[in-house]
Amino acid sequence: MDRVAQVEAWLDRRSEEMARLLERLVAVDSENPPGRALGRCAAILRQEMDRLGLSPEIIDIAGAPAHLEDPCVVRGTAGDGDRLVYFHGHFDVVPAQHPAQFTARRQDGRIIGRGAADMKGGIVSMLYGAAAAQELGLLGDGRIVVHLVCDEETGSVVGAGHLRAAGLIDPAALAMLTAEPSGGGIWNAARGAISLRVDIQGREAHVGQADTGVNAFEHLLHVARPVERYAAEMAGRHTATPMHPDDATGTMIVVGGLFGGGSNFNVVPGSAYFTVDGRYNPEEDLGVELKRLTALIEDAAVEVGAQVSITTTQSQPSARTAPDHPAAAALARVVAGVQGAPARFEMCAGILEIRWYAQLGIPAFGFGPGRLDVSHGPEEYVEEAAMRRCAAVYALYAGDLLA
Repeated sequence: MDRVAQVEAWLDRRSEEMARLLERLVAVDSENPPGRALGRCAAILRQEMDRLGLSPEIIDIAGAPAHLEDPCVVRGTAGDGDRLVYFHGHFDVVPAQHPAQFTARRQDGRIIGRGAADMKGGIVSMLYGAAAAQELGLLGDGRIVVHLVCDEETGSVVGAGHLRAAGLIDPAALAMLTAEPSGGGIWNAARGAISLRVDIQGREAHVGQADTGVNAFEHLLHVARPVERYAAEMAGRHTATPMHPDDATGTMIVVGGLFGGGSNFNVVPGSAYFTVDGRYNPEEDLGVELKRLTALIEDAAVEVGAQVSITTTQSQPSARTAPDHPAAAALARVVAGVQGAPARFEMCAGILEIRWYAQLGIPAFGFGPGRLDVSHGPEEYVEEAAMRRCAAVYALYAGDLLA
């Protein structure tokens, strides 16, 4: 039996185990925001990793925002050699559209539920891939370190950022894989991000004396218009990096994803705010674009005498590993061998936690069983067969690099 068939047979015998684990994980409502049930989800992961022989530990994170419930990183290891490959994932999920999404459904070879695609199904693939590589003796003189973090959906500074700040990521690692919903493709690149909150201060007044107030909403409209024009301009600046055919190649910016203000319908609003969230192509200089955005807002405020304050809530660089890098070429060979078709390299339309590793010079990739087009939706799902294929890729890739 060749190595691919050996790994696939090992995983096929555990297909029900894998499905049951995903059902347990989906049942934990680890929504972020607000960041609930993180410790409960981590406890399940630790228990399952221990059962799989992955030597887990829970790393508590001090000083995290108070709204996060028991923020932590779950860390495990397969093998004990010096050479190293990282598997990385997150167990927080975006808010559900309905509470029923936290009861997983199995239907037509799919598991449906919140986080099935992004990325609790990918976590199952990683854990079983690591366990298969260890039990089948594929790791040689190397080891896999699994990092599972708690806050990817809200910026990832608490979880992956803690790993980086605490020196828990070894720059000598041969590669990193994260099981984001790449739909069978290899995400070797991801966009950067700039996120802002713009607050406008006015002066309240009763509608009967509206002439004495300063309408923060009117100022918001004036300040937001040049940002909207900027967003349209950036959407027309296309990347040269290959992307999925369904993904727009321009930098994507949302103006007013969150907005609000005022105290009552009959009171001149004394305050207002809106957000700006952008996913920037690798060709863009984030420092330059942040200055441009800030200047547009400040200049518009001066035109109408508005009082504004701008808070940068996120600034994260893009990341890219060249498709001809030896670690990329090895991954492409493994993916082709398992999937029976040539691997395709693409840039993720959003940001990825590969950036925390790529900044240290580690070749980093996204490859997972889910699909981006169903992630975060009301019928989010993952194919059970795709979970097993992805687990085989993880096991064989680690074996290829470490044996």
